[in-house]
Amino acid sequence: MRIISGQLKGRRITAPKNLPVRPTTDLAKESLFNILNNHYYFEDISVLDLFSGTGNISYEFASRGTNRVTAVDNHFRCTKFIEQTSQALELPITAIKSDVFKFLENSKQSYTVIFADPPYDFSLDLFSKLPELVFQNSLLEENGLLILEHSKHTDLSDLKHYLYTKTYGGNAFSFFSNE
Repeated sequence: MRIISGQLKGRRITAPKNLPVRPTTDLAKESLFNILNNHYYFEDISVLDLFSGTGNISYEFASRGTNRVTAVDNHFRCTKFIEQTSQALELPITAIKSDVFKFLENSKQSYTVIFADPPYDFSLDLFSKLPELVFQNSLLEENGLLILEHSKHTDLSDLKHYLYTKTYGGNAFSFFSNE
């Protein structure tokens, strides 16, 4: 994987092969950040990266100047890799090993952008639980966005707080807001 923009633009990061992940493609990531670039100054926001895997999205935010990035994954090797990589690159990323749903139930922090990349085989019930917990627990700041990455074959348009979906190849990003 590579960092597309910011202070570490072009930097390649090689994740261990034994991590149970499916990193966001460069095309999809670049498209997502083009959208976000029109909404936010990255230096002024806070980010929660759920199901963070290799930390691909977290590194991109931090490289672009985001000073508060929290990466949550339930897999120890993933959070350990993010922790080691962010320290080596001197990026302000906090890696937390936790079940995402438990983290959302117990978190007292709010964020400008919450990005979630759950397994593509998640049921619609599990997908719907993510925005439900985020909005029920007021985890999204005013003018914030919740972004769920999923297969283009998954339709989340009936979920509460849904705004729109953008599709890139086999990937899709659905956007949610508290407005």
